[in-house]
Amino acid sequence: MIELTGSGNVEAAVITIRKTFKYRLYKNRRNKQLHRAIDVSGIIWNHCVALQRRYYRLTGKYINQYRLMAHVAKLRMRTKRFAYWKLVGSQAVQNIVERLDLGYQQFFKYKRGETRLKRGRPRFKKVKKYSSFTLKQAGWEYLGENRVRIGQYTYKFVKSREIEQANCTSVSRWYKK
Repeated sequence: MIELTGSGNVEAAVITIRKTFKYRLYKNRRNKQLHRAIDVSGIIWNHCVALQRRYYRLTGKYINQYRLMAHVAKLRMRTKRFAYWKLVGSQAVQNIVERLDLGYQQFFKYKRGETRLKRGRPRFKKVKKYSSFTLKQAGWEYLGENRVRIGQYTYKFVKSREIEQANCTSVSRWYKK
């Protein structure tokens, strides 16, 4: 953290710098659980895109993020058909819906003429090309050295530099199956 202080009437400002490092997981059979969770994340994304498109076609409006989050949570918990969506944590699912909502907000800003940057509506993604999901606070634990627990599985990664503070922001697929 860097502190900047000024003299006179200028108030003190605090700037936080965030560094991101990527670490590779060792290739292991256990990683297939992680790949399944990434695939489920892609399926959830495609389901939400289809739902948004259908709703927009019928009503001319789009579903806000909180209503969509509630709908996906309801599907995950109450129906057997979507029970496998529980492989992905609830906060990761919320992040998927947040990113979709952000994409639609940018699309509508472009349609209204508020920005010159051309933005299309969010598109379907091939599930096998969906590469990551985000773990915010829960669902992971740094075990020290070169190990991290995601869900109930422990994974080893290649440690190329020291880790000062552990924050697991995303898990991604780095090699082809």
